[in-house]
Amino acid sequence: MAKLVKKKKKKGLGGLRGQSAGGSSVETSSLRPEYIPKEAPCRNNCPSGNKIREIITTIGQTEGAERTPHESFEKAWHLLSETSPFPSVCGRVCPHPCEDDCNREHKDGAVGINSIERFIGDYAIEHNFQFERLTDEKHTEKVAIIGAGPAGLSCAYQLARRGYSVTVFEAFSKPGGMLRYGIPEYRLPTEILDKEIKRIEDFGVEIKCDQIIGKDIAYEKIQEDFNAIFVGIGAHKGKLLGIPNEDATNVYTGTEFLNRINSGEKIEVGNNVLVIGGGDTAIDAARVSKRLGADVTVVYRRTKNEMPAIKEEIVGAEEEGVKLEFLAAPIEFEKNGELITKMKCQKMELGEPDDSGRRRPVPIADDFFYIDASTVIAAISQEPDFEGMENLHEGKDWVKIKEDGSTDVDKTYAGGDAIELGLATIAISQGRMAAETIHNKFRGIEPESEEKKPLISHDKLILDYYESKLRNEPFEMPPVERLKELGLEINSTMTEEQVINEAMRCMSCGSCFDCGTCWSYCQDQAIVKPVTKYGEYKFKLEFCNGCKKCAEQCPCGYIEMK
Repeated sequence: MAKLVKKKKKKGLGGLRGQSAGGSSVETSSLRPEYIPKEAPCRNNCPSGNKIREIITTIGQTEGAERTPHESFEKAWHLLSETSPFPSVCGRVCPHPCEDDCNREHKDGAVGINSIERFIGDYAIEHNFQFERLTDEKHTEKVAIIGAGPAGLSCAYQLARRGYSVTVFEAFSKPGGMLRYGIPEYRLPTEILDKEIKRIEDFGVEIKCDQIIGKDIAYEKIQEDFNAIFVGIGAHKGKLLGIPNEDATNVYTGTEFLNRINSGEKIEVGNNVLVIGGGDTAIDAARVSKRLGADVTVVYRRTKNEMPAIKEEIVGAEEEGVKLEFLAAPIEFEKNGELITKMKCQKMELGEPDDSGRRRPVPIADDFFYIDASTVIAAISQEPDFEGMENLHEGKDWVKIKEDGSTDVDKTYAGGDAIELGLATIAISQGRMAAETIHNKFRGIEPESEEKKPLISHDKLILDYYESKLRNEPFEMPPVERLKELGLEINSTMTEEQVINEAMRCMSCGSCFDCGTCWSYCQDQAIVKPVTKYGEYKFKLEFCNGCKKCAEQCPCGYIEMK
């Protein structure tokens, strides 16, 4: 970045005092241009903190930078793997809040960040890209990870990058946590999950399955044998409704149902499946049941607007014929022998907002109805199983962490759904944060506070500068085809050509992309173009007259007058 200097007046260069050395303009302002890097809103709204702008512009600038597509994809993958070891996974299951804040949404639609991430992940699997270490040094400290879900494996990966010996203890027979046992195959193929986990293992992380801490191994033993512990046990314990007759054999919690299906178990659901709830687990259970051949109804006590499930998944469920029954709450089951046959519901209406900001459902007196049921799936909530680790459970709360991911329990850090139910990308971020804290403590490093860049919004860009381009969309299987097989992935990965074209839609908000606009508008030769493409433009401030054109015409908002 060029250092600002006070403009000097020149004599003998044109004969007029105050005339600029490189042109004919007199000084119009005492302000001078300065490069002010901004935070792009996509990264600001990414829980993982992925370097989205840098990743996408790396691909979009392939030709100008004289790289091959392969070189750009590999470079983009290494940028992405700095923060997440799961691009293929997150490219499929993340609800992409980054796209919600993309400035291009105010022009012709957000950049397909999630689709680009998925492509990068799949390309890395196909070409066997390997992680890079931050050091070749091997540290003596040992770290135990409890739970091989996204939080635990992210923490393990980040510690391995920094030279630590890491052992992951997993209660289930296979690693992956909720990624494996809570997300249907049609959204996240097991093959993809296995390959991204295998890369972490090949990086030196040891994973021991069928090891229940608190039962097979005492928590105190782990504290004795390891220098630090990260707890990422997830929230696999589903909650029932607390209404009469729910002890029937054809009533499941949402997590139990998906776990058994994803473990390969055959469940006869019958003709009429009722799913209670409005979150992702409810929608996943409903769409799985539809693939098992049932008529499916989701019963939710609020309206569609309040459903917390991913919007695309709700739309997909409706396309596949899942019925949505809103403003209804189950109050009792009717049994025939050991099985539920009907569910009694009460009609609801929306009242005042509750603590979540959603309007509270209020019962309508004496307004009831019945729905036939062959199977009921209660997907209203879930919680961690703290058996054997009660020392981590604080009253009504789950595991409590401080800002750096540490807990009040000796040597213990935590993250993921054991803290609070959230997205996989949040769990990945919390695992990375804990790994950084553990490393800093071991090495006696005082973490530096990161300088916060100003956030750039769409009104600071010149949107008309950018050519209108339709968003590239991956192929999506028609609803009638989706239901033919339980594990048939319904969306495809974008092609190489699509990904490059989509990356070129990125406006590089708040960061120079070598458009040359500032140089072309400067009449006083105060801006020097770089020798190489995408190099740094430099200011010759002694030539500048403060006309502000460079800042006013910079389409990405990188230049400001100071």
